[in-house]
Amino acid sequence: MSTARPVSFKTALPGIIVCCVAAFGGFLFGFDTGTISGNIAMDSWLRRFGAYDPSATDFAWYIPSSTKSVVVSIMAVGEFGGALLSSPVADSVGRRFGVVIGCLVLSIGVAMQTGAPELGVFIAGRVIGGFGIGLVSGIVPMYQSECAPKWIRGTVVSAYQWFITIGILIANVVNNATKDFSDDSAFRIPIGIQMAFAFVLAVGMVCLPESPRYLVKKGDTEAARASLARLNAGNSLELQAELDAELKEISEAFAVEVAQNQSTYADCFKRNDRKNLLRTMTGIAIQGFQQLTGVNFIFYYGTTFFKQAGFSNSFTISMVTSSVNMLATIPSFYLIEKLGRRPLLFWGAVIMCVCEFIVAIVGVAVGSDNQSAQTVLVVFVCIYIAAFACTWGPIAWVVLNEVNPLNIRAKAVSMGTASNWFWNFLIGFVTPYLVDSGEGNADLGVKVFFIWGTTCLMCVVFTYFFVYETKGLSLEEIDDLYINYTAVQSSSA
Repeated sequence: MSTARPVSFKTALPGIIVCCVAAFGGFLFGFDTGTISGNIAMDSWLRRFGAYDPSATDFAWYIPSSTKSVVVSIMAVGEFGGALLSSPVADSVGRRFGVVIGCLVLSIGVAMQTGAPELGVFIAGRVIGGFGIGLVSGIVPMYQSECAPKWIRGTVVSAYQWFITIGILIANVVNNATKDFSDDSAFRIPIGIQMAFAFVLAVGMVCLPESPRYLVKKGDTEAARASLARLNAGNSLELQAELDAELKEISEAFAVEVAQNQSTYADCFKRNDRKNLLRTMTGIAIQGFQQLTGVNFIFYYGTTFFKQAGFSNSFTISMVTSSVNMLATIPSFYLIEKLGRRPLLFWGAVIMCVCEFIVAIVGVAVGSDNQSAQTVLVVFVCIYIAAFACTWGPIAWVVLNEVNPLNIRAKAVSMGTASNWFWNFLIGFVTPYLVDSGEGNADLGVKVFFIWGTTCLMCVVFTYFFVYETKGLSLEEIDDLYINYTAVQSSSA
């Protein structure tokens, strides 16, 4: 199987830039994640949407666990629906304009949240905004994987996760800057500026070329060739020959798939020589396990968790954890193509597992109100986040968008992305009941890290037996890999 690079890095540069522009879609997801984490800890947000406790001796406004779980997790309901519909949207209007539609829907939801006079409108806005983000998150990585040069595809798709981490960090910075405002602008400003970011992405996507693989699927070979030309620089005969060869490879692969059948969702679960069932379930499972690492517990509830654990500077700690998340994603750009997908996923899960058990054991044995225990908690949470950011954060999106054949790719990717949002919702919904004290709650506190440590151990087993090594292969060559090898054998194929 060929892993050769293009004629030069210069020829691939347009395709790389195109994919990085599209990766800005991850920023929208990350910014919302970071924004809501700080919103629910702000005094102004609590006064507007929270409950009043007349017996309180300090600040009397608070958010009950039931309200907190709905406010945080409800966006994932919209994201789940948007992710499922990303397939028919991407296949009907194209990858580019599918993202534009997602940006428009997101802006409507953000406008509702920004001007919400009461909690019901705020929650409805989060559902609608989530639907828009679900569309974007289902289509952008697909678009990237179909447009990026194969020798750097993993790195480019990883940029989507990097933009998620940048969004989380910027949101925490904005929250920290506005948290002490005395009026509703404290939370309305961080929420409202998402509309500007959505506008930037929508304009950028309109200016980009359409996916050549989508155009082949629609039968427009000439447009597909023009798109390939825009994704590559130069006019040499050697480059033209490469473009012709790539277009032929895409067309032949799709012709074989179409000859077999017109795809339906049922085809994603067929036990055939292309291993559709395995490939679909790998994408669904890896997205679920990405959420089950527990990392969004830190990004959704980190500010309130650290505050409840006795930290006086919980907003600052949230900025530290989001900074670690962003910076630690950068090495993955190199490592994903140098070391491959399997080793990074395997050892990343091992490191996360160890860190989470250490946090849980120290928290239980010493107590999180102890100064030394607090230091250990922050340090190992940061190591855990760094391990996630360098491995499971970006690579789960890379694997999802690499492993599926063209005729079912949009459908399989939409289900994998929906899996991410399903587990995102479930974790966001149950976490307050697991962690908080009070009637009806489990009051686990720091002991919740025992749960995340166990799920990371499951990630280790899953990676070893089910994740294929696809480094350096074209999307068409990955078909051959699944036909002829097992996951364990793929590392040496």
